[in-house]
Amino acid sequence: MKRKRRGNSRALLTIAALAGFCLPAQAAIVGTCTIMIGASGTMKSNPSINIFGSKQAGGSSAGATITANSTLCSVLNLLDCYTVSAPAPAAFTSAPSGGDTNVTFASVFRLDGSGVDIPGSSPQRVTNGTHTIQVDLTATKSPGIFPAGNYQGMVTVRCE
Repeated sequence: MKRKRRGNSRALLTIAALAGFCLPAQAAIVGTCTIMIGASGTMKSNPSINIFGSKQAGGSSAGATITANSTLCSVLNLLDCYTVSAPAPAAFTSAPSGGDTNVTFASVFRLDGSGVDIPGSSPQRVTNGTHTIQVDLTATKSPGIFPAGNYQGMVTVRCE
């Protein structure tokens, strides 16, 4: 009988281990990151009409406010804090015919009033609290110039 129990114990242990692998993982909410969109930016062209950008004369940056609150960031001394990024889009959200042809996009952002431009695809860690972000987008057409018309571009700010 002792042998039979030992065999049953092993079988039960094997079934329990397999069941553990099959169960869906339970995720705990350990924080939030909220993005409140502020002012829209304005892109202007350069004199050669081959660059549209919010950093061109007469342009303006877009803005948002990010509020990060991570329990693990607080408890574990800045481990598992959120990161913020603002990668450039692949295309305009709207443009006249030919407006997206041969265009490259680049974005930069600044956190908390810093004058330092951070490439849009470079995630930056943020601590708990409220942070401001300013985002600039540049579209460069090469070769050629942008056709006349209305253009609209959108940069997605991410907090992950």
